[in-house]
Amino acid sequence: MITAITRKISPSINKCELAHLERQPIDYQIATNQHEKYEKVLRSLGIKVISLPAEGNLPDSVFVEDTAIVLDEIAIITNPGAVSRKPEIFAIANALSTFRKLDYIMAPASLDGGDVLVIGKNIYIGFSSRSNHLALMQMQSILSPYGYTIQGVEINDCLHLKSAVTRVAEKTLLINPDWIDKKLFPGMGFIEIDGSEPFSANALLVEQSIIFPVAFPKTCGRIQAAGRAVIPVDMSELEKAEGGVTCCSLIFRS
Repeated sequence: MITAITRKISPSINKCELAHLERQPIDYQIATNQHEKYEKVLRSLGIKVISLPAEGNLPDSVFVEDTAIVLDEIAIITNPGAVSRKPEIFAIANALSTFRKLDYIMAPASLDGGDVLVIGKNIYIGFSSRSNHLALMQMQSILSPYGYTIQGVEINDCLHLKSAVTRVAEKTLLINPDWIDKKLFPGMGFIEIDGSEPFSANALLVEQSIIFPVAFPKTCGRIQAAGRAVIPVDMSELEKAEGGVTCCSLIFRS
């Protein structure tokens, strides 16, 4: 069975952290409706969705991806880079403890899950304003017994690694080549985003389906032209909070 952990949108989401976008008003009710449809899409794919209640004092807490890295063998609870987000980990750790042994990234290391891309036994960590080299060292220590290789990569002009590149098939990546170098991923194939849609490299691969924002039709067309099945979702309000489709769930085999 595949399980997804999600969390309802905080009523304080308009106080969210922003790194690269100008602040715009987020309509809480529209955002909530869009998030509910996102969860519905996950359920339509046969995923068991564990939807945690909203955290009123944690504006970014809908973005559960940043709080944990869930692998087959273990779940690593992160230490988010933004101070306001550090308390988000507690409810997620409690929810994951049912399914996995837990380990933790400890300060002064900082790590957002959005900076972690897992491709088989290869794990890439993007060095960003939220994730640092100390986190890579701790990840190596935690995961070396399980045979994982951890590699740090540089990103440009974006919040997280998965703003720049995500998996859309076992050996294919959707990538914004202006934000990250293809050469960092030897042996992989690529679908380049449309240059007019710089934020469109964030796609959520679930089995053979790709959940993808309706905001980026040109890049969607490129994915479909490569023979991939796309399920469109409207994330317009959460996009104002620098959120994407991977950000709103932790998906794993249970």
